[in-house]
Amino acid sequence: MANEVVTSGVRTAAQRVALARHADRPGTPDFVSALFTDFFEQRGDRNCMDDGAIYGGVGLFHGKPVTVIGHRKGRTLEEHVACHFGMPSPEGYRKAQRLMLQAEKFRRPIVTFIDTAGAYPGLEAEAHGQGEAIASTLALSSRLTVPVISVVTGEGGSGGALALGVGNRVLMLENAVYSVLSPEGFAAILWKDASRSNEACEVMKLTAADLLELKVIDGIIPEPAEGAHTDPQAVYRALDEVLAKELAALSKMSGSALAAARYKKFRMMGANALRKERL
Repeated sequence: MANEVVTSGVRTAAQRVALARHADRPGTPDFVSALFTDFFEQRGDRNCMDDGAIYGGVGLFHGKPVTVIGHRKGRTLEEHVACHFGMPSPEGYRKAQRLMLQAEKFRRPIVTFIDTAGAYPGLEAEAHGQGEAIASTLALSSRLTVPVISVVTGEGGSGGALALGVGNRVLMLENAVYSVLSPEGFAAILWKDASRSNEACEVMKLTAADLLELKVIDGIIPEPAEGAHTDPQAVYRALDEVLAKELAALSKMSGSALAAARYKKFRMMGANALRKERL
């Protein structure tokens, strides 16, 4: 099982945040190219426009069709701007919903890749219903009757990340982070001083090890000693193995059991954290 993987290296939470944000870290298109064959990208929300910050489509994983949805930051400056640095607009989340409904119709498992600082905070995004788009994506993904596996590959921030994170299995790369907001935002709100972000990293419990202990995630994918960007192939191999095992296990469950287990899993997260705090 994924949670039996032994991770390597000892780093501070702030150092892991830096690795999660590294410019050369593999992104969703890289994972798609490495793990899936015959991938067909699907664009547009069938309502207004296409949001490049959400990358998704259909491909084959070990010969079986799956739907893949993930955040895309881009590599060049032009791509960063076009993708809002990986921060989706409402149209991106509606595209994700479209792909989820298609996967449900054709009984395809869903794999999501999470790597975003959060949803795009622009005025236009708010005017187009950013909050509603995230909420309806959460509502839809919570009741899907196909297997859903979510993988936090880099920075998982706020509701922009959680919208793609309602999975039967939630996994994290060793140096990925997952939190309610950025450390800078946390420090600015709590201490009125964004420069204390390194201190905030330790307080927020945002590392993979922290979240596994809190039962927010189900497993950790190991990375090379200096980060995923130094040997992406090793990360791809480790993730491929875990995805194959998890999909095989989940595929044995009925649709109603998958939806019920996912619902129970997320209902228990708050209870688990509260129980640990009381202890």
